[in-house]
Amino acid sequence: MEFDFFIGTDVSKGELDFAVMQGEIFLFHREISNQPDAIKGFVKELIKLPGFDLTRAVFCMEHTGIYNNHLLVCLHQKKANICLEAATQIKNSQGNIRGKNDKIDAIRIADYAYTQRKKLRLWQPKRQIIQQLFHLTAVRSRLIAAKKLLRVPLGEHDIFSVKNIAKQSTAACAHTLKAIDDDLDRVDAAMDKIIAADDELKRLFALVTSVSGIGKVVATQILIATNEFKDINNPKKFACYSGVVPFTDDSGKVKKKGRVSHMANKKIKTLLHLAAIVAIQHNPDMKSYYQRMVTIEKKNKMSVINAVRNKLVLRVFACVNQNRAYENNYHKLLA
Repeated sequence: MEFDFFIGTDVSKGELDFAVMQGEIFLFHREISNQPDAIKGFVKELIKLPGFDLTRAVFCMEHTGIYNNHLLVCLHQKKANICLEAATQIKNSQGNIRGKNDKIDAIRIADYAYTQRKKLRLWQPKRQIIQQLFHLTAVRSRLIAAKKLLRVPLGEHDIFSVKNIAKQSTAACAHTLKAIDDDLDRVDAAMDKIIAADDELKRLFALVTSVSGIGKVVATQILIATNEFKDINNPKKFACYSGVVPFTDDSGKVKKKGRVSHMANKKIKTLLHLAAIVAIQHNPDMKSYYQRMVTIEKKNKMSVINAVRNKLVLRVFACVNQNRAYENNYHKLLA
């Protein structure tokens, strides 16, 4: 689409800073509270601008988690064009920058939208059922972190402290740990119920979990990260997004070993690592591949595990794209 107005937005918990540009000309800056009424009032103000057309304007902002929610809901209700970008994407496009504040950040985001106007990818909301899964997985992660925060010191007390003191500490946390376990069970049950109630999610979940090593936790995170394979439907893109693709860093005659990038979804990367360990232990093909590469070809163990992670990604996407469950002895049918 062709846009005439570019509205850059710096989002924080309490305030929203807007920078309005018409083409490459900066018009004005406005700071409002991060509340639905204030946002609706600002949109009405924009509509009164001479020559302003909401369909010819694009609102660009950084992804800041739940702090974006009020703005996204209000703009989506108005059927506005929205671009939601990663902060690093905008920052890296600016070159060397010095100094910052909320106003300057909003202007830089508006300038980014204008500069990249032909490459902008407009945001579309995910299905509410995917948003529910996303928030439940976040709650599950926090519960696991809280459980670990309690259990690790208790385990150390058992080893290094007097037994009576260790027992006293364990008894003091027993009810809390049991409550956390009960909450984890309820979260898992709620996630299972959501997936089972939706035919499309149920189908995709069955395909993904048919790959040996991919459990329901990994499958759920893949479905959320790919937005049901709508946003990412290419295995190479997802492998890059997950941080399991090695990139070379050569210059002239200097040849360096390929390494994975730190710019990745670390949660997915960790889960794929655990899935790779399970696949090596329980899948005969993966086990023989790992043993051959490590013992015979003397490859680095972590490099081989990373290759297994890549293989799992390729298998998952092959099953989804071909709409079939994984088969150990699959033979491609000839035409």
